[in-house]
Amino acid sequence: MDLNVNMMVVAMLVMVLGLWGGWVGAAPQVPCYFIFGDSLVDNGNNNALRSLARADYMPYGIDFPGGPSGRFSNGKTTVDVIAELLGFDDFIPPYVSTSGDDILRGVNFASAAAGIREETGQQLGGRISFSGQVQNYQSTVSQVVNILGNEDQAANYLSKCIYSIGLGSNDYLNNYFMPQFYSTSRQYTTDQYADVLIQAYTEQLQTLYNFGARKMVLFGIGQIGCSPNELAQRSQDGRTCVSDINDANQIFNNKLKSVVDQFNNQLPDARVIYINAYGIFQDIIANPATYGFSNTNEGCCGVGRNNGQITCLPMQTPCENRREYLFWDAFHPSEAGNVVIAQRAYSAQSPSDAYPIDIKRLAQI
Repeated sequence: MDLNVNMMVVAMLVMVLGLWGGWVGAAPQVPCYFIFGDSLVDNGNNNALRSLARADYMPYGIDFPGGPSGRFSNGKTTVDVIAELLGFDDFIPPYVSTSGDDILRGVNFASAAAGIREETGQQLGGRISFSGQVQNYQSTVSQVVNILGNEDQAANYLSKCIYSIGLGSNDYLNNYFMPQFYSTSRQYTTDQYADVLIQAYTEQLQTLYNFGARKMVLFGIGQIGCSPNELAQRSQDGRTCVSDINDANQIFNNKLKSVVDQFNNQLPDARVIYINAYGIFQDIIANPATYGFSNTNEGCCGVGRNNGQITCLPMQTPCENRREYLFWDAFHPSEAGNVVIAQRAYSAQSPSDAYPIDIKRLAQI
């Protein structure tokens, strides 16, 4: 009798552990996740560059496993959270430290200060522009072909992966609205400039498509005019968002959204979606308490008005209630802010969050 009971207990434990193990080791929803962008999603590619756009020091990463990694946040970025939601058991590694079979689950090519235009961010030093990131991806595809055996197998594999693309913020912050360094605002109206950016952006997307990308997620620009940096410089009360910057961002976003239809209608098997980061930010700022925020206009660390003059200083002591701050520093959301954006990008909370579908549904196609 005791023996039978013991055997039943063992059998149940084996079954439970088997189920648990199956859950923990479950395959992600897509085989790989490739990331292109700027400091919002850079996770270490700028660490070895001669650049002012680096975050490989405390207090950056104060809430991240292992500490500072190059992420411009106290913790996870939006793409880190999306990787978790997609079922990956670890974060997607930066291009500079990825090799061998590791590239098969994806690579993060993002670079802080990078823009769509080549000159964008040059006053900050080294960075990898969108075209440079795409070139690094092309090199990665060659490695994927070698690993999988031939181009057909590589193309089939890559067609199932998700590609996250989010650039343009620096083309405004560190170009158009910085006339002391750049002439673009004297050359173009905001509408003309958006056209120029979209044309260059579209060319890079076409190259990604030519090299296997099918499921592309285009992140619109957030409300740059509501960042602590812009509030510190241009807002009279330090709270009212800067409308001329936000208006310019919206012109870009509207044109980017139209690229989704263009690609989906004209390119075989293209599955492109748009994430309305601007609208998500707008909702958070309008209803902060809903998301647990008590502060939406200041950096958790930084210098000067709104903690918005510059990014966090090395070894600076940040605010203690980081979960209540939308912004971590002068420009970048906190981990708490990134979580909200990522969750709504992955599973749309409002019909306007994602067009025409969200990332969760894109992964299922």
